[in-house]
Amino acid sequence: MYTHTTPSGFCLSLLQVFDKLKQVNFTQNNYHISFDANGDPVATYELVNWQLQEDGSIDFVTVGHYDASQPKGQEFSLSRAIIWNGGKETVPVSVCSDSCPPGTRKAAQKGRPVCCYDCIKCAEGEISNETDSVDCYPCHPEYWPNKEKDKCLPKTVEFLSWDEILGIILTVFSVAGALVALSMALVFYRNRTSPIVKANNSELSFLLLFSLALCFLCSLTFIGRPTEWSCMLRHTAFGITFVLCISCVLGKTIVVLMAFRATLPGSNVMKWFGPPQQRLSVLGFTLVQVLICVLWLTISPPFPYNNMQHYKEKIILECGLGSAIGFWAVLGYIGLLAFLCFVLAFLARKLPDNFNEAKFITFSMLIFCAVWITFVPAYVSSPGKFTVAVEIFAILASSFGLILCIFAPKCFIIVFRPEQNTKKHLMGKVPSKAL
Repeated sequence: MYTHTTPSGFCLSLLQVFDKLKQVNFTQNNYHISFDANGDPVATYELVNWQLQEDGSIDFVTVGHYDASQPKGQEFSLSRAIIWNGGKETVPVSVCSDSCPPGTRKAAQKGRPVCCYDCIKCAEGEISNETDSVDCYPCHPEYWPNKEKDKCLPKTVEFLSWDEILGIILTVFSVAGALVALSMALVFYRNRTSPIVKANNSELSFLLLFSLALCFLCSLTFIGRPTEWSCMLRHTAFGITFVLCISCVLGKTIVVLMAFRATLPGSNVMKWFGPPQQRLSVLGFTLVQVLICVLWLTISPPFPYNNMQHYKEKIILECGLGSAIGFWAVLGYIGLLAFLCFVLAFLARKLPDNFNEAKFITFSMLIFCAVWITFVPAYVSSPGKFTVAVEIFAILASSFGLILCIFAPKCFIIVFRPEQNTKKHLMGKVPSKAL
């Protein structure tokens, strides 16, 4: 009997056979037989190790199996150790150099195969975070490698903060100086009718003590994280308060010189430098500094700046000067007034004893000029936050020099030697005691 099969019927039969094959699943002689969704048999292999025997023969030893039906990562299973060339059980190295760990890069050895290389540590500022890296890569400017040079970490930020020891010490001295100035002002006010206060131009003395208190307090603006406003405030406040202070000292010095000349017969020079002229001179000298500061802030003001050039491993937060000309103009004007005051006080140092305030002003200006002359090289050479600390130290040292030289002797007499606070004593008319 002859049966005719159409092509479509033949394909249908193959599909049925294919579906049946997918269902085959049995074990024969310890081998598992099955087919996957594509009709392919599951890969199973024996791992055979060719082992050289002592008599020179080769023994084929099954050391494990590979079964693709096992979960991922468990396809290989070893039942015994593999014997490598030379009778060793350790895996031979395929290169003549060990792998280079992260933090290093590979450098080929000249005249040797490409698999021979040296592991060279990454250069400063570079990392490699992979094994056998060919190159090292630089960190972002705001990051720096760790010690292992396999990771970039944010750079440490440095500025003179309130909570560190140096900042606390400078803050204490600043506040203490302001309190000393206010205390001396209180002593002068309570004894404002006494001869020693009247003889030392009480109006300029009170204004000088007030300006000294501001000088002490303006140093606090230099502490803390620099901001746009703090950078502008710290330099302008410093410049204006110090000019106000030196203007008062200069006014007191001129008064001493004028008062001595007024004692000469026929001299009426004091009418040209009375209290109104003294106020105008202080105001005029201060307004010049105010004008310099306004021009500085208008043209190119100070600004917060991240200095990443001085130290490679950390960022220094500081105030950029903006216009260096403006900064040095402020300092130069203060220095000019201080030098003028020192010269006038020096010329008046040998006046009669009742005008010996010139001697104290001379010493105070000598300290003031010495501090700021040494400040310039120290300011330029000091690194990081110590630049700010040097500037604060100069402010405090010069302020303490002024207040101790000019006011401390007077306050000592007022409080502890009241018997010397008399007009006769000031005029030098008290007879000296016999020895």
